[in-house]
Amino acid sequence: MKITGFRLGLLSAPLRVPFRTALREVGHVEDIVVELYTSDGAVGRGEAPPTAAVTGETLGSIQAALAGHICPALVGREVADLEELCSVISGSIVGNTSAKAAAEIAVWDLYGQACGLPLYKLLGGGRTALETDLTISVNHPETMAKDAAHAVAQGYRTLKIKVGENPDLDLARLRAVRAAAPEAVVRIDANQAWTPRQAVELLEAMQAEGLNLELVEQPVKARDLEGLAFVTAHSPVPVMADESVFSPLDAMTILQNHGADYINIKLMKCGGLSNALRIVSAAQVYGVECMIGCMLEAKVSVTAAVHLACAKGTITKVDLDGPALCSADPVVGGANFSGRDITLTDGPGLGISAVSNLRYLD
Repeated sequence: MKITGFRLGLLSAPLRVPFRTALREVGHVEDIVVELYTSDGAVGRGEAPPTAAVTGETLGSIQAALAGHICPALVGREVADLEELCSVISGSIVGNTSAKAAAEIAVWDLYGQACGLPLYKLLGGGRTALETDLTISVNHPETMAKDAAHAVAQGYRTLKIKVGENPDLDLARLRAVRAAAPEAVVRIDANQAWTPRQAVELLEAMQAEGLNLELVEQPVKARDLEGLAFVTAHSPVPVMADESVFSPLDAMTILQNHGADYINIKLMKCGGLSNALRIVSAAQVYGVECMIGCMLEAKVSVTAAVHLACAKGTITKVDLDGPALCSADPVVGGANFSGRDITLTDGPGLGISAVSNLRYLD
């Protein structure tokens, strides 16, 4: 089975409510979907969101990387040569991690279809169900309290609370959320907004008030690994590295220096499943648990992340609520999302049969 061609399309889905963090505000999911076609009539799909504030990529740059560099390098190659295909994607262009992830997901999808197996089984897994948290966007404390109460009423047991926009309000935000959701597991995400000392002071104050936080995600700037290690050493709340980890080398550097207690793996940061698997292996060596996360993605790429998480026991925390934040699901097949519960079918590859309302870009 050879790859014979490709097409790119724009997937658009409005969010139920605007998504706000310390870095950005978004009202729609608008992602590039890549379709790879084969000589046997199979279609492999991948997806990449523009997350300029994190990966530096826009819709235009993703389209240009895929159409001008990555996908043409795959045409004519055998689907069975999975390692070579992933190597070609990695070496086709510098950076552009989300574009590479989209192509890699499509390649793995084709490989699973060729083998007649779902991706999680190809990766050595046996479980088919996960439970995700739900993100509460940064906002006024009373609004965040209402959003938290609504999430708990929908059955969510774990909430990821965005903080960091106006740090002076962060303590009030957490007080309001905890009052509205006293039994929920609460994890917070500062999206690089604090200085190291500010982070420690805020986290100490939060815990002193009995807010009972599970973890704090990326409290300081992504490249401030010394500051991240400082917070990890002094914080009463366990620290998770997110934007600081784009590659297996990033993960190893943090793990070797105990720069964080947990690692957040996102396919769009690390360039796809191959590097994600390497990060998992590194975390296993150091006995560090991982979270599987996503950007603002629809179900194509999130389904790939679900398969990875179902296959690897080192991934113990799940933040795959992207599809749940969308007001409509244009993807036919793939993982099933029902509130906090995510389940997989045994469809080959990703198990996706179509993406409706896809606007092709050629």
